[in-house]
Amino acid sequence: MINNILPALVLGLTTIASTALPAAPVHAEDQKPEQVHVRGSIVTYSGSALKVKTREGQTVDVTLADGWKLASVANAAVTDIKPGDFVGIASLPNAGGGDGALEVLIFPPAMKGAGEGSYGWDLKPNSSMTNATVADAVKGVDGRTVTVSYHGKEKKIAIPDGTPVVTIAPATNDDLVPGAAVFIPAEKAASGPLAHQVLVGKNGVVPPM
Repeated sequence: MINNILPALVLGLTTIASTALPAAPVHAEDQKPEQVHVRGSIVTYSGSALKVKTREGQTVDVTLADGWKLASVANAAVTDIKPGDFVGIASLPNAGGGDGALEVLIFPPAMKGAGEGSYGWDLKPNSSMTNATVADAVKGVDGRTVTVSYHGKEKKIAIPDGTPVVTIAPATNDDLVPGAAVFIPAEKAASGPLAHQVLVGKNGVVPPM
């Protein structure tokens, strides 16, 4: 199941780019559904229905599409980040230049290059998501700084001590228990969010993206 979710997950982590970039004229039939990210904790799960209490305090009914995929996030360490790794880093601009990481997702090697680029992101106002390859990692007094490369460009991102670092792990439907934290990239629909993939935190881990 983990192999099945990875392409969908990378797509979910980059779909907001389509709204962050200038839009080219498109025909109505070419328009894709508006994307929405649901972050929160499970209230109930049954069949194709997942009720989530969002981080904003609202209760949202998420419909799980046919063939939906499930995976979990597991804790990793900043020391696990090595040159050559493909990572997804949500970050904010630093006043002194460069970016400061809000979270780091270490992708499995098989997904290196998928969704590569740097895009607007909705974790916090003005945040971005950069999916890129680690060129180098330098330890500093207050954490580490990584240089990541994508499409011939480079970006330096500081990773302060305490920044959540996670990776992807297997999950089963039994992990969808009340109180478990979830991150759900979904399509906006009249009946509520429609999800093709779900990331769930296990053992108290909160998906930080």
